[in-house]
Amino acid sequence: MTGTGPEAATGGDPLVLIGVVVGVHGVRGNVRIKSYTGDPSAVGRYGPILDGEGRPVRLRVVGEAKGTVVAQFQGVADRDRAEALRGTRLFVPRSALPPPEEEEFYHADLIGLAVETLDGRGLGRVVEVANHGAGDMLEVRPPEGASLLVPFTRAAVPVVDVAGGRVVVDPPAGLLDPVRPDERDGQEDASADASPDGASPDDGEARP
Repeated sequence: MTGTGPEAATGGDPLVLIGVVVGVHGVRGNVRIKSYTGDPSAVGRYGPILDGEGRPVRLRVVGEAKGTVVAQFQGVADRDRAEALRGTRLFVPRSALPPPEEEEFYHADLIGLAVETLDGRGLGRVVEVANHGAGDMLEVRPPEGASLLVPFTRAAVPVVDVAGGRVVVDPPAGLLDPVRPDERDGQEDASADASPDGASPDDGEARP
């Protein structure tokens, strides 16, 4: 069966979220984009850019407003069509991005890594890197039970071995307790208030 979605369009190349359309600007089809690139205006310089369904999109940055990048999508020239783009997430293939700086990591490179403690005890795998306003958090899914949230800091995650497919965690006491459903609901609410998708604001990069 042929897959669908953005990664299917890149032949399985991992994708990095670089921005999301959060609103419109003016009446000529411009949109406001919350950019997750180190240089916000760089959101228009990566390519190919794909939407959440894996369809290629072309855009150009025309300015900035209210902490967002103002851009125009090719073929969009009025406010109604621009409004229809609200919520559109923008991705680029991991291979299209430059290598991260030392001690920096693309979220796409962290997803799927095995997680273990300092004494070698396996905890599960990283399934998401989220940011709810207080820094990046690794969501770790164990073989059984609820997910765990670990702050992605040098102290709590002293070893990140992407080539070896693992991270080593040394979290403070209590942080390995499973996430309760009510806690997750609260975190998701906080994420919605803080940013459209809780992603890191640096090219999808995270830094312990």
